[in-house]
Amino acid sequence: MTARGEGGFTLVELLIVMVVIGILATVAMPLYQLVPERSRATEADAALGAIRSALRVYYAEHGTYINASFVNGAQVTVGGVLSVTDSDLLGRYFSTECYTFDGAPTANTYTIRCDGSNSTAPYAAEADGITATIDEDGEITHQWN
Repeated sequence: MTARGEGGFTLVELLIVMVVIGILATVAMPLYQLVPERSRATEADAALGAIRSALRVYYAEHGTYINASFVNGAQVTVGGVLSVTDSDLLGRYFSTECYTFDGAPTANTYTIRCDGSNSTAPYAAEADGITATIDEDGEITHQWN
């Protein structure tokens, strides 16, 4: 004869474990869904940092961010005013067409926008829906669609 209580887990214990695993999976999945987009956005962040550095040099030389070439929607490489070239901005996911002025710069402020939906880079389809912006303070913000 065997004593009661021997032999493993009960059905209730197994169901409780399955419910806990289900809850953990439900919470974790949304957190991990943006990981690929975040990793792709780092390419845009690096290019935005290079553009910011070029704009800081421009500001140091001219005392203002205002320039006839720096208008709302203009690509940052237009007119060759900044020391940033098309080849500097061409990446795997984002291309030169992505990086534009978001509004016209003022004497002390600017915003540069990188819109992945404008990309012609080799893997542009994977950047569609990713938008990043940087301002004169170096604050980068992202949007995911």
